[in-house]
Amino acid sequence: MMMFRSILFVIWMYGLMAVLGILFLPTLILPKPVIFWGIRQYARGLIWGLKVICGIEVEIRGRQNMPRGTIIYAGKHHCMLDVFIPTLVTPQPAIILKQELLWYPFLGWYALKAAMIPIDRAGNTKTLKKMVTEAKDRAEDGRQIVIFPEGTRTAPGAEPAYFAAGISALAKGIEAPIVPVATNAGLCWPGRGLKRSKGKIVYEILPPIPAGLTRKQLMARLQSELESATDALVAEGRTVQGRLAR
Repeated sequence: MMMFRSILFVIWMYGLMAVLGILFLPTLILPKPVIFWGIRQYARGLIWGLKVICGIEVEIRGRQNMPRGTIIYAGKHHCMLDVFIPTLVTPQPAIILKQELLWYPFLGWYALKAAMIPIDRAGNTKTLKKMVTEAKDRAEDGRQIVIFPEGTRTAPGAEPAYFAAGISALAKGIEAPIVPVATNAGLCWPGRGLKRSKGKIVYEILPPIPAGLTRKQLMARLQSELESATDALVAEGRTVQGRLAR
């Protein structure tokens, strides 16, 4: 039964993307705030679909920890939903994403219009410099830079594998507070595969890490705080799923 509901949700997810993508085509020639309003409607539609179709609730905690102005949002990455949450908690996020996403109809078009930051994940030092340059340009416009420090989706409980080069280069180039965002989303929405599982997805915005730390200090603090909070959310999520299974 859950697989059937999961397939329905995937149909909803891509169907909604197509419908809103067509309806919002005129916004491609309008100012960026209008684009972000449209992206937020899609994000809210995903959350609605998760609840109604799959029985999955989504909660965002710690909004009071999100500073105004330019920040570096450093999120734990479990699934596709993680990419849309920043649009619900920051005004105009510039998300660092793999360039292959630009090939997707609708998703790629709006990512380009919103001036996201596409990168080649297999790139070299030149790619890193380009990423930092573009991020600095967005930061100068008062935007929020979003990066997933592990560089790819991981499963709940998996051994963390942080790539210090990206986040530390951003921190050095932008000198803005780093806001860790923990999640247990992978318990309900695995990074791969169709099946979703009932439960409660939580995103927790942690207190900001100040700018100006050394690379070693930043990585030690970021990984410690992000992993500790994520582990707690995963434990909480598994308890919820256990209750639902009874």
